[in-house]
Amino acid sequence: MKNPVTYRYEHTTKTVEENLRAVAYGQIDMALAELDDAEMSVQDKVHQVRKRCKKLRGLVRLVRGTFSDYKSENRRFRDAAAQLSQIRDAEAVIETHDDLIELFDDQIDKMAFSSVGDRLEARQEDILAEKDIDQKMAQLRADMVEARDRVQKWRLSEKSFAAIEGGLAKTYRRARNAMAEAREEPTPEKLHEWRKRVKYHWYHARLLREIWPRMMRAHINVADELADLLGDHHDLAVYREIVLSDPAAYGDADEIEALIGLIVAHQSVLVEDAFLLGARLLAEKPCALVKRWRAFWRTAMRQVAAQQHALAA
Repeated sequence: MKNPVTYRYEHTTKTVEENLRAVAYGQIDMALAELDDAEMSVQDKVHQVRKRCKKLRGLVRLVRGTFSDYKSENRRFRDAAAQLSQIRDAEAVIETHDDLIELFDDQIDKMAFSSVGDRLEARQEDILAEKDIDQKMAQLRADMVEARDRVQKWRLSEKSFAAIEGGLAKTYRRARNAMAEAREEPTPEKLHEWRKRVKYHWYHARLLREIWPRMMRAHINVADELADLLGDHHDLAVYREIVLSDPAAYGDADEIEALIGLIVAHQSVLVEDAFLLGARLLAEKPCALVKRWRAFWRTAMRQVAAQQHALAA
């Protein structure tokens, strides 16, 4: 496989439409390479390809207002990623358990919770032993091949920044609205919805990083940190739900009560940190952010034009 393009627009050398297709090809080619890698575990393949699908959904969301195939492509990549979500969730909950025990290492007896870790690993083995996993992996690969064939037909109705500003504004606005709703009612569901919106804005910032790399890098890093905080909160919520679905299978009553206490304590810290970070990342109104990034875009274009003119002189 040739070296794929990175997840960013080269807007100074390609049109928005050319960037759309180039980035899509890069992500799909990497997904196919990972699916065909004999040295990768099933868990790693699923994790990586699900990430590719999420990046592809972020990509098409950026141009949603000018891309007639947006809804169908978004749905296809969503459904492709969902086929093997159970495998990734089983791996994630083990990682969450290990991280939680490590976090409170100096306050607890780790051996008291060993039965929980053992049960989670047994649960993962049961999921991996399902007979239809090979079939699902083959279907996932077929979905990626079909997607690659469709990319060559992708067209946009607008050019330059006009092709992306609607998608950029809508995703950012939804992140702000989701933060407000989560602040009003900080349930796991509301916080998870906020996390999804932040994640899409993070993808958009990554795609547009070349408009002013030094400035965008800081924005990208903060969005990434916020998404991680909210992602950790969601993983803990899933972990808690799994354990409480059959607590006797994971340990005695005192151990489970103590474990739930650790989960709740850590979630509380994560939520507090997330709202502080979110207040900074999402401080601007959507129209202000779009206006500022449009100015960055145009300045970058003028800079490249000036450099090309100087070289031609």
